[in-house]
Amino acid sequence: MLKKIHNPDVLSCIASLSSDEVFTSPNLVNQTLDRLPSHIWNNPEVTFLDPFCKSGIFLREITKRLLGGLEHSIPDIEERIKHILNNQVFGIGITELTTLISRRSLYLSKYANNNLSIYKFDDESGNLKYIEKDHDWNPNGKCRFCNVGKEIYNRNSELETYAYSFIHVDDPYQLFNMKFDVIIGNPPYQLKDGGNNSSATPIYNLFVDQAKKLNPKYLIMIIPSRWFAGGRGLDEFRKKMLGDNHLSEIHDFKDASHCFPGRRVAGGVCYFLWEKNYNQNIVKVFEHEKDKVVYKKSRKTSEDFTDIFIRDSIIHGVVEKIQKMKEESLSKIVFTQKPFGLRTNFIDFDKDGDIKVYTKQTKDGFSFVRNNQVTKNSDLINKWKVVTSRSTSVPEEDNGQVLRLSQTFIAEPGSIVTESYVMVGCFNDEKDAINLLSYLKTKFFRVLCQINIVSPDVSPRVFNLVPMQNFDIAWNDQKLFEKYDLNQEEISHIEKLIK
Repeated sequence: MLKKIHNPDVLSCIASLSSDEVFTSPNLVNQTLDRLPSHIWNNPEVTFLDPFCKSGIFLREITKRLLGGLEHSIPDIEERIKHILNNQVFGIGITELTTLISRRSLYLSKYANNNLSIYKFDDESGNLKYIEKDHDWNPNGKCRFCNVGKEIYNRNSELETYAYSFIHVDDPYQLFNMKFDVIIGNPPYQLKDGGNNSSATPIYNLFVDQAKKLNPKYLIMIIPSRWFAGGRGLDEFRKKMLGDNHLSEIHDFKDASHCFPGRRVAGGVCYFLWEKNYNQNIVKVFEHEKDKVVYKKSRKTSEDFTDIFIRDSIIHGVVEKIQKMKEESLSKIVFTQKPFGLRTNFIDFDKDGDIKVYTKQTKDGFSFVRNNQVTKNSDLINKWKVVTSRSTSVPEEDNGQVLRLSQTFIAEPGSIVTESYVMVGCFNDEKDAINLLSYLKTKFFRVLCQINIVSPDVSPRVFNLVPMQNFDIAWNDQKLFEKYDLNQEEISHIEKLIK
């Protein structure tokens, strides 16, 4: 009895390998290509560009579709291949190695002028080029194009400099001297910036901005979803994206491993469809889990009540209901950095001091200071204070940002806190503080905070979409669900998100 032989796509295997680059699987590529109108594949005039080729998978799958779609207009298979590869499909490799891999995928040969090439070009590059560029160092030691540091990336010719050609020119048109109808691909996401804990600067936004300069009819890119909330150099990019009425679809994967098996990308990933002839402040949002679309909704790209993109469509509906109440934000009573003037690393304690200070610098979690060491808000010392840790707990196994306030408590009169804590509110009456604390422990509160989490650091911004409550009464989820008229789907979703 013959055994069934499994013959996997070699590019599927490459995509699952561990490497510095995130390779794209054929399945994901075809998901993105399905977003393009079907008539494209029957048009011998449409041009395609992948400006950051890694395995060549986008160009290969595009070519396969064109081979089928152009069968009637160009019946001869050899003439069809010649036409497609000569006139329709173009790419730029991000490194010399990935360029060779991409040519092997598209032309069946590393060199386009080789006899083994499916179509023999006049030169070894064909229409899939590696274009070497250098960083352009400013006097401050940063690259004018990508903002990486000279001390890390000013390397000799034997090492990769990561000066990606597509984003290291002022005018990307000069790379091919032609326009493209469709620009598509999965760009590099970030570069190390020399900071602590392997800190890295996002660069995928630069590829998106550069592609728009070419004014294609369609633009599709797979990028991290962190831009939804901004932060770390992405605020301006988020503003531009949400103000762009040509953005017609967003496909979001909260867990990046559902898009790239075995890979962890903090905050998840997404791909979007940008259409030149689309001009509305409405975007179709598709939320993916594994190989299914679990939720879809047409919504505004920009809202009056927030400057971020709320990725979860069900929670977006909850926020809309809250906003109709026109209540103030809880952020109004949240105190900013150093509520009493003491930094996180403050250690000048005095055991004879008469003011208790909550700190993370001592084994017991508190110590004492003298009155004259309190440089801010001394009038609040004798109030009841609700505080929470400035750093949240974000489990390592989670792909997305999950808010878990690691320590929330009431600081009694006669006590203060260092900058290790955020002071959420102050009251004369202990009952008010207890009721605020009850609010902070609800799933309703936590899910609204989670929307604005862009790092483990809790800032006043985190509380922007949390509505103020009357703290004469205690709060629980049932009261809040009833107050804001949440339906069962919304309630179940919140309970699923917040354990």
